[in-house]
Amino acid sequence: MPYATPGDDVASIIDAPPTPMVRLGPGGRYIALVHYESHPPVAMLARPYLPLAGIRIDPALGGRRRLRRVTGISVLGLADGRQRPLALPAGAQVGQLTWAPDGRHFAFTVEEPDSIGVWVADADAATASPVPGLRVRDVLGSESSTLRWSRDGRSLLALAAPPGPVTMPATPAEPHLAETAGKHSQMATFQDLLTTANDEDTFEALATTIPVRVNPATGARKELGPAGLYQSVEESPDGAYLLVHRLRRPFSFRVPYSYFARTAEVWSADGGLERVIADLPVSDEVPRQGVPTGPRHVSWEERAPASLLWTEALDGGDPVAPAENRDRLLRLAAPFTGAGEVLVTVRNRLVGWSDLDEPHQLMLGEYDRDRRWITTWLYDLRAPQPGRVLSDRSVDDAYGDPGNPLVALNPDGTRTVLQHGQSIYLRGSGATPDGDRPFLDRLDLATLETTRLQQSPAECLDQVVGFAAGGDDVVLWHESPTEPPNLALAALDGSSRRPLTDWPDPHPQLTGLDKRLVVHDRGDGIQLSGMLLLPPGHDPARDGRLPLVVWAYPLDYGSAATAGQVRGSSKEFTWLTALDPACFLLRGYAVLADATMPVIGDPETMNDTYIEQITAAAQAHIRALDAMGIIDPARTAVGGHSYGGFMTANLLAHSDLFAAGIARSGAYNRTLTPFGFQTERRTFWEAPNVYDRVSPLRYADQITAPILLIHGTDDNNSGTFPIQSQRLFEAIGGNGGTARLVMLPHEGHGYIARESVLHMLAEQFDWLDRWLPPAEAGQPG
Repeated sequence: MPYATPGDDVASIIDAPPTPMVRLGPGGRYIALVHYESHPPVAMLARPYLPLAGIRIDPALGGRRRLRRVTGISVLGLADGRQRPLALPAGAQVGQLTWAPDGRHFAFTVEEPDSIGVWVADADAATASPVPGLRVRDVLGSESSTLRWSRDGRSLLALAAPPGPVTMPATPAEPHLAETAGKHSQMATFQDLLTTANDEDTFEALATTIPVRVNPATGARKELGPAGLYQSVEESPDGAYLLVHRLRRPFSFRVPYSYFARTAEVWSADGGLERVIADLPVSDEVPRQGVPTGPRHVSWEERAPASLLWTEALDGGDPVAPAENRDRLLRLAAPFTGAGEVLVTVRNRLVGWSDLDEPHQLMLGEYDRDRRWITTWLYDLRAPQPGRVLSDRSVDDAYGDPGNPLVALNPDGTRTVLQHGQSIYLRGSGATPDGDRPFLDRLDLATLETTRLQQSPAECLDQVVGFAAGGDDVVLWHESPTEPPNLALAALDGSSRRPLTDWPDPHPQLTGLDKRLVVHDRGDGIQLSGMLLLPPGHDPARDGRLPLVVWAYPLDYGSAATAGQVRGSSKEFTWLTALDPACFLLRGYAVLADATMPVIGDPETMNDTYIEQITAAAQAHIRALDAMGIIDPARTAVGGHSYGGFMTANLLAHSDLFAAGIARSGAYNRTLTPFGFQTERRTFWEAPNVYDRVSPLRYADQITAPILLIHGTDDNNSGTFPIQSQRLFEAIGGNGGTARLVMLPHEGHGYIARESVLHMLAEQFDWLDRWLPPAEAGQPG
């Protein structure tokens, strides 16, 4: 059947231009605004692609499959507030941009019919031009690693496409073979893996690049190494060396490319090999929730001329193996001889670090898996033990989150935490019992005292994007229930404020919607919350009770206290997007969005009571809104996406709370994800009863409320194979239940194409109109 549409009123909202992506340049003089389409045509998704090594490759383009269409770039000057568009080819599809250290120039990719070109823009002049002759490939790297500026900003380091067309190996008809013997590979159920020798050859042909240094004005280039499977090439801070990450054979049919055999090497600036830092085999036996052995996170120390840092596991990468210490941090400086110096040894897992602007100092994160605890340390690498604790909290503790440090790209090309003397700046969401109030704090590293520089007022949502030139003003992202997001330039002391943009309300017909944070008890002392949305102008006393859509995504917590914390804000502008449950407002439904469904307990066993906990939460949400006189409990539906779809099917199988359900892109048979799901740590063979009980397929005969199942035919998310929805649909039908299955062509885990999302909305509206009928005469409604 052809694609359906939900009506012009909805289509006009879906087609409204979204707020541009904001990229504040170094030095705070310019902002690059990236304009894009929320929903490209399905024809863009229908372009042929090859699923190889865990990624999807456009063979004609020589790059990753494109799922977003960027329509243009404009430059916003903070001094004068002028916004000037760049002149680009008609219909140009632009990639994500990367700023140069001078804060004036930035580079970005532009797709051509059979390749990916590179352009450079001058923000002062608001002009852009192509780099002559440069074509790149982004198969193995992110756009930031495919294309980098040199530390001095005078050249580009790029992973260039080899000259000439891609020589693709022939595709013979051949059996797919796999064998296992003695390996314990208990990793996620990855999709799009290599399956044949021909796949290996095709992947190598498409992923091969040549590392080059290019003059952005003339296109003059120097090849730094032979053609190979490069992931990234990055200069040392002094420009004398290169850190090169690349893959090599053998590949694997078990895991994606990031786990293939790989090396981290130091080269001289002109491309000569200096030292192999890591030479790692295929990592297809990484323990569950563990890490590979050998050096990982190899990177430059930003405030040293040429010094490498990396992490190594001391427990075999296994989080349950007995070990006094699990990780260590090492350093090796030029000329890169001898063994790495052990700087820091920690009891738990190192999860990353940030270089301070002060030389030799790091902010380092340590994660305790058993307690779900994160500790942030300040280390001076000249005398690293012991470090100083900057923060120490549960990862679930939103109220205690101190925020993340602002990071700066400095004029010398180094990237460090923004620092003025002994002060750094922390930006956070500011969760409170009354909702989020984003903040900017100054932290004195000498005294560890914190000073609040800015906090969002209670009546709106202001978030700091970054500092403007001079450091006295900040760029704010401002929105409120009646004001769409826009940018402003504001003094931290509140003495001045100037709008920078004037993006319009995409759906003024919804400006008067009622949006409120509701908080209530689950019935056992656990606090629940949700964002209640009511149609504009609705008066329960006058108009009666509304049908309700509860939309949720369960989360796991280690304690009741953190599970009950409020996250989110009723002061955000409600920007309707296709996948947002707020769209149900357009058809007269009340919506409880982000309804909390906490699953609380010991991380090893919390899913033993998964069904009981989500059922109690759902019942409490309905009970609270019923008591408020807002909703009709007999006309209530539940919905969710991914793990929320899994929740939806379970609630319909194990309760009679809902008249209908909508489950999108879920997993319903947990034996198909036997080595864990979400935060479940046990395998199917260790906890077969749990896997059985939380699998809605097992209880399909109990799903008596009508359920709408929606899935993308090309879902590549680990675990949510399209067959999950297909088999649940067949099981419900085989047991006499009521279900509808919608498979969206060319779509992955989230739905993107305009035709797809409009059809999805039409299906959802029709489904609820069908199964949540108007209230009967004499009944509240």
